Order: sequence, then structure tokens, then C-alpha cells
Amino acid sequence: MPASQRVVQVCLFLMAAIGLTGGGLQMYLGQPETTPRLDNVHRFMAGIYLGSAIIALWAGATVRRQGTLIVLIALAVFLGGLGRLASISHVGLPQPTAVWLGYLIPELALPWVIIIAHLLSRRHPAAS
Repeated sequence: MPASQRVVQVCLFLMAAIGLTGGGLQMYLGQPETTPRLDNVHRFMAGIYLGSAIIALWAGATVRRQGTLIVLIALAVFLGGLGRLASISHVGLPQPTAVWLGYLIPELALPWVIIIAHLLSRRHPAAS
């Protein structure tokens, strides 16, 4: 496997681990101190997050056979980061700041790493 493809795989596994943990936790905890409507939306989105993590896990495990799916996963994560950025600009940065920036920075950076590495692996496939 080319190094660029390994980078894509590791990033997908990282996204999967974050999504499985975060999605599972948010599905279980819900949105504390809120209305039933907001809790319902929160848990629904947690299910989407969890499902996306399963897709990223599968894409990472089958990375050699994947094409457009990898770009779509990267796009979804980037859009999530843009949503978080919009929230921060509208209502401010939640506390503790370091935790939320720790979410935001990878959501905005990892998709670019994945797409660039994926394109490089497609240009220079390893001889098998």
C-alpha cells in the first residue's frame, strides 16, 4: 500500500474512532438541560454521526477499493467543521475552549489531508 493511501486509511480510522465515541456518547447522553424537541434533534444527529463513523470505518478497511466515497466522507467532516465554525461565530466558543478547538481544527484540516493523500494515491498506484 502506498504511503499516501496509508495516510488516508489512518485518517479514516481516526474519524471512525472519534465518531463512534462521540456519536455513541451523544446518543446515550442526549442534550442535557434542554427541551424535548432539541434533545430529539440532538440524538437524531448523534445517530447520523454514529452511522458516518461506521461508514468511515468500512471505507478505511477497504481503502484500496474506494474512490469517490473517501472524498464524500472528507466533505461531510469538513461541512461539520463549517457548521461548528458558524455556531462559534453566532453564539461564541463553548468552554472549555481547548476541547472545542480540539474538535474544530481536525474537522477543518483532516479532510484536506485525506483528499490530497487520496488524489496522490490515485496518481501513483502501487504495483501489486
